[in-house]
Amino acid sequence: MLIHPQIDPVALQIGPVAIHWYGLTYLAAFALFMFLGKLRLRHAPFSTIEGPGAWSFRDVEDILFLGVMGVVLGGRIGYCLFYKPAYYLSHPLEVFAVWQGGMSFHGGMLGVIVAMVWYALSRKKPFWQVADFVAPCVPTGLAAGRVGNFINGELWGRLCDPDLPWGMVFRGAGDLPRHPSQVYQFLLEGILLFVLLWWYAGKAPKQGRVAAAFLFGYGVMRFIAEFFREPDAFLGLLSLGMSMGQWLCVPMIVGGALLWWWMGTRTTAKVT
Repeated sequence: MLIHPQIDPVALQIGPVAIHWYGLTYLAAFALFMFLGKLRLRHAPFSTIEGPGAWSFRDVEDILFLGVMGVVLGGRIGYCLFYKPAYYLSHPLEVFAVWQGGMSFHGGMLGVIVAMVWYALSRKKPFWQVADFVAPCVPTGLAAGRVGNFINGELWGRLCDPDLPWGMVFRGAGDLPRHPSQVYQFLLEGILLFVLLWWYAGKAPKQGRVAAAFLFGYGVMRFIAEFFREPDAFLGLLSLGMSMGQWLCVPMIVGGALLWWWMGTRTTAKVT
């Protein structure tokens, strides 16, 4: 049995300005996106497109900017709507109190989709081409976020067998060992999903299938991880003994599988 190291969430204090580890993990996520985006430009079809539709590093920078907006706005709005709709309906001004915490990945994903639609329309690029470009660059950012969760000692796991070698006691969660679910999510949604998606994207599958693989893969990885993660105290387990996170993953899994199949039936015109 291990004890959570109780790391100070503030990485650096300069007078009244506090730099938090969680903020640094966000910066790491954005830096990883820039790095991977540059490598992604070498993959087909992005390396072969010429003319007005050609891809460049400027596209990576612009997509990142819009994606950050989508993550922050979508993540916050999604949390308010998915997890505490009645509370925020009664306290609408607290929707803007982001310093109190409360972000939803699924809401952030919807925000990123809106950002990608905007980008595709404004740059006259096929939406599914944009989505395929972005998808493999996302999991490492998710992994960075889970590192932040672990440092903060939040979003801990469910109770585990005391004999589990990596069972961990988290402050605020009692004296019994729990699954370090942040680590599980780091490995599943972050590292494993990245490796699989990057490998698949390098094979230049039909347009839209990389994005579909991300939806399906993340949905499956998160669904599995939720079995070890403590559900939100104010929600608990819902119908069929599933958490809110698992229920939100169901449409991702089904939608990703159907999208992957549908994209395989389409004939994509060659872009030059």
